[in-house]
Amino acid sequence: MHAMPLPPRLKLVPPGAWVALAWSASTAFTFLARVRLPGEEAANELAATQFYRWDGLVVLTIACALALLGSMWLHRRPLGALALLLTAAAFLTTNLAAVAIQLAQFLAVDLALYFIAAGRPRRTGVAALCTALAVLVGWESLRLLRGWGIGTLEELTVALTAVVAWLLGDASHRTREYGETLRARAATQAVTDERLRIAREMHDMVAHSIGIIALQAGAAARVVHTQPDAAREAMTAVETAGRETLSGLRRMLVALRHADQDRHRARAAAEADRLHPAEGLADLDRLAAATTAAGVQVDVHWKGARRQLPPDIDLSVFRIVQESITNVVRHAATPACRVTVDYLEEHVAVEVTDDGRGRGGTTDTGFGLVGMRERVALLHGEFTAGPRPEGGFRVTARLPVPGTAATATAATVAA
Repeated sequence: MHAMPLPPRLKLVPPGAWVALAWSASTAFTFLARVRLPGEEAANELAATQFYRWDGLVVLTIACALALLGSMWLHRRPLGALALLLTAAAFLTTNLAAVAIQLAQFLAVDLALYFIAAGRPRRTGVAALCTALAVLVGWESLRLLRGWGIGTLEELTVALTAVVAWLLGDASHRTREYGETLRARAATQAVTDERLRIAREMHDMVAHSIGIIALQAGAAARVVHTQPDAAREAMTAVETAGRETLSGLRRMLVALRHADQDRHRARAAAEADRLHPAEGLADLDRLAAATTAAGVQVDVHWKGARRQLPPDIDLSVFRIVQESITNVVRHAATPACRVTVDYLEEHVAVEVTDDGRGRGGTTDTGFGLVGMRERVALLHGEFTAGPRPEGGFRVTARLPVPGTAATATAATVAA
């Protein structure tokens, strides 16, 4: 069975507050055990002579003060806080004329041991447990040396609860560390997979560009003497394609350098990807129509003068929009979203917004955002994703367009 998660508000309560509450509850229980409750013929425990006297009340006040101070110190000085709690437990036990430190007086100590073991390095947790056990042994040893009676079984029970509390805290600590390790590995793997995917797509685009260059160069060679103008246009196209390809290769160099490649898997995936043509913003209307037919209306707005973008930027913008729309469909619980593509002078910007429940851009693992952020980072752009103040979710990306693309566009217009 899985443990029920704590409500969000209870998670905000600091450990020191729980320890202080445990001390207050155990102190109240100590008093209740020494009074005759309704339905009982006598109290469960006999009150010591000094329990209600002024000296007993002074000891109780000192013990409570030490316990509350220890609760306040728990976050900053855990071992010092535990020492104060142990001292408070010993003080209050002397007020009870008991042969052993009682389980009720050790309840706050047990809770402190749990929090220390769960939230602090293991060395600190072990030191805290040894200190608590040493106090129990010292208490019994002191009484034994003075010829007083001792409660061996009671003290063993209290020691066992301390060990169990520490084990639970240590298990929680290890579980949290393991979960963080898994999340870090998964995030790293997601980034690596995305880089490999980008590299494979870039490989396909480069192969396509080289094919065009070869065709244009061959055509220019055939008509260079008979149609010099046509040959000049073909060589201009060769130059443009070559510059765009080199620019894209430079931007993808980071992905190729840092991806930890599994060669066999990458080769198999690359062969599969070659079966599908590269997509781009020209396919955005088709994507919007397919999503609208599936039940989520996608409104696409174009701003600025639409122009041809470098293949890697065109594909990355399309992938960002595609992933954002997919997350809206899966997680936003909204019937519509808006996509805005803005062609600026030196940038291309895209924004995807929805009016859903504020989680339209996230998944359980968050790897969709990791992939989008990785794409934008590799292209030296800007990326943001998060809830909107008015409700819903917004994903924005802003990618710089290299000068070669603007030059190519100008040359095309001039031609």
